[in-house]
Amino acid sequence: MKVKISKYPTHRFYHNWLYDWFGYSPKQSIKINIDTWDTWNMDETLAHIILPMLKQLKKSKHSYPSSLENEAQWDDIVTKMIFSFNSKLHDWEEQFQSGEHDVLWTQNEDGSQTMNKGPNHTFKIDKKGMQKYQARIDEGFQLFGKYYENLWD
Repeated sequence: MKVKISKYPTHRFYHNWLYDWFGYSPKQSIKINIDTWDTWNMDETLAHIILPMLKQLKKSKHSYPSSLENEAQWDDIVTKMIFSFNSKLHDWEEQFQSGEHDVLWTQNEDGSQTMNKGPNHTFKIDKKGMQKYQARIDEGFQLFGKYYENLWD
């Protein structure tokens, strides 16, 4: 994927004849090239773009949606969105796993490894913790959809 978005153009009184004479455009230049592999895991591809934009919006915001009571509420909502997109880019499920998997590798005398499929009862998953974490992620994505048109500075 290649994306090139220019700055918003400034308009001066003399630009009108420059536009006519030289064909300058008063519009923002946008060029986007989407490759076939960009849509294979599109949710993650977009998360790489959206996460830094949300972080920048949080730092540079000048207002908040009129449907909210105060700026602190908007800050909390943007923080939840950032949490969700950050989780999308990291393997968050590992923190809820402990122990060893059923497949064990043993070291042989010659230095090679052998896979043993014996019983191993040390692997555990905290399913309730994962469900709570997933609910937080879902909330952030739902807020992103709800406030999508308010994502401007």
